Amino acid sequence: MSGTHDTRKMSGNASSSTTAAEKQPEQQQQPAEQQQQQQQQQQQQQQQQQQQQDPTSIQKIETFLKSKDDTSRFVGLALLKSVLDNNPELRNSEDGILTLWKLMPQKFLDRLIRTGSKKQPSPKNASDMLDLAVSVTHTFTVLLPESSREDKALVERIPQLVACLESCSKETTKSALETLVILVNYPKGAEAFGAIEDVSPLMEIAPSHRLVLEILCRAWLNQAAGPTDKKLLGAKIDHSVGVLVSSFRGTDAVTLLSFVGDLLPRLNADLLPPNPKWVPSLARFIRDLVTSRPTADGRAALAHSAAALLEAYPAQAPTLLFTDTINENTGRKSDNPFSYLLLNLFLIDIRSTLPTLLEKINDPSYFVISERLTSAYNVVSNFIGYLLRALESLGEEGITGSTWAISPDLLLKLRKSISETMSLTAEYLRDRWDASVAGAMGLHPEARTAASHTTEGSRLSLAWDSKNDIVSDDPLILAAIRALAIWLREDDGDLLRKESAGLSDMFIDLYRSRTSSEKGLDFRRPILVAFEGLLTERKGKEAFLENGGWKALTDDLLNILQASSTASIDSEAARGVEIVRNLLQIVDVEQPGSREEWMDFVTNAAAWSVPDTKQSPVVEDCQVAMLQLATALLVNAHPGMRRRYSHSMSAIIGIATQLHRKVREDRNLDEELKDVLNTLQSLR
Repeated sequence: MSGTHDTRKMSGNASSSTTAAEKQPEQQQQPAEQQQQQQQQQQQQQQQQQQQQDPTSIQKIETFLKSKDDTSRFVGLALLKSVLDNNPELRNSEDGILTLWKLMPQKFLDRLIRTGSKKQPSPKNASDMLDLAVSVTHTFTVLLPESSREDKALVERIPQLVACLESCSKETTKSALETLVILVNYPKGAEAFGAIEDVSPLMEIAPSHRLVLEILCRAWLNQAAGPTDKKLLGAKIDHSVGVLVSSFRGTDAVTLLSFVGDLLPRLNADLLPPNPKWVPSLARFIRDLVTSRPTADGRAALAHSAAALLEAYPAQAPTLLFTDTINENTGRKSDNPFSYLLLNLFLIDIRSTLPTLLEKINDPSYFVISERLTSAYNVVSNFIGYLLRALESLGEEGITGSTWAISPDLLLKLRKSISETMSLTAEYLRDRWDASVAGAMGLHPEARTAASHTTEGSRLSLAWDSKNDIVSDDPLILAAIRALAIWLREDDGDLLRKESAGLSDMFIDLYRSRTSSEKGLDFRRPILVAFEGLLTERKGKEAFLENGGWKALTDDLLNILQASSTASIDSEAARGVEIVRNLLQIVDVEQPGSREEWMDFVTNAAAWSVPDTKQSPVVEDCQVAMLQLATALLVNAHPGMRRRYSHSMSAIIGIATQLHRKVREDRNLDEELKDVLNTLQSLR
């Protein structure tokens, strides 16, 4: 049957006057004809390669390019482009590329771009001129060594490449944008781009060409790193982002939100425009995207842009992102307010990603995933902080008021969701820390075969440990600890606090990692916030003391105290106040009294010298807090132990007296020091 079918098929394709018998000789001849055609094609390709590699071809191109006739030069450019595209050996030869670049008639190339960019009148082949000029420029930009990418001829062509975008074909537009991306990545290129007054051709095509946003980001960041007028650059960024927001209206704005999320965290504070008009528009883009079931790229853009806006504009962005709006049709708020949807989106993303994240620690995708989760954690932290501020400002009556962000029932659901997320976060932090530093309990030593070199020395690492990074350099760990810390302090969930007490060794090691080195991420403030919650539980206090928490915090406090004698650093002093707040939670309830090793702090505090000059209120607050901690230790000490520290007590009274003369204008500090002096006098 199959043979009959094949015969019929062949007969059906033949003409009615040709029989199968007549066609057989043709069928036998076809393979021979195909072989001849293939041989001819191979010979042609070999001839082309020989011509391209033949020095005479380069000489012919050189002759054309040096000609004074425009047609000859145009032909030379076309031949040159063909040679560069089809000769891998030449493309990989820096000397060859540099030689050809020197042969380029730069003025003629510029004239081709200008002619092709003119709308009216223009030659019939103007588009061909533009396409060839941009294509040749793009090819050389890619092939030239990095040291030549700031060549004057390339840099001065940047304004033309921007202006010609209005007249470019789709393919040429892509080539022009790729060329600009490379050139603005260098200081001179970024400077030339910054000097362009009209970049509207770029702005108009931004919604359909992602490279436009990459060009702007690279150019601005490189300008900011150089000797530029920061005020002028900030104004230009402000105006340009506003134009971009207008260009993206009517789209999902995913690429714009990704751009904002990448740009804002990398700009210095002096480049961030104050209270820009485009922030509400970006917030609307975020709102629209949240309610439209975003894709994976959309969720990443949401996380990065929301976190960036909250960080850059802490006074403006929380209200735009965390409060509900009135529905224009119904005249009332939505049953599911936007802030609830936004937080749920991030919380679900965190919970669904963390269980498998450790498996990807050495996968190229880890960086992208961890960046998204870092932003998600930062949004959650900001929301909790906003919620606390709202509670303080509105009071109990405000919970059901019209200005409240979330109804009480949804708030309870959200609290449960946050608690579940933080419990999973604590579990992940435990596993991540074990993989990085501690190792798994009960694991045979032979399983730890790979050497890993860190700031703390060489160690063996598990297969699921990071090959390149240490945990203290991972921004995700910092963001996760920050979110967990604020929830531990503010929420009354005993179970989560007991679970998180098992992280005390990690917290203290991370705290010490920054105290011993000024490099890397600073975990100290969020860890102090976490201990404010953990130290309210007995298990938390035990874990804190067993893992050397007292020494880690007092050493840092003494360093801050000594530094305050010569410098007034408010951020350091504020951390010192938080240290005392934590330690007092332990000292005040310790039974039967202060431990012997704790009293070293009293001795060190007694040796401190009060600075002569007036210092900032925060620094003075830290110094008073230090005296309060020393006083609490002496009050809770056994009378026999206290007598051994009588000289230190007298020295502390003298310090408090000197400090009291400096802070009399501050009513709160004045009262606190009076209380310290009265208490110490009563102990003598």
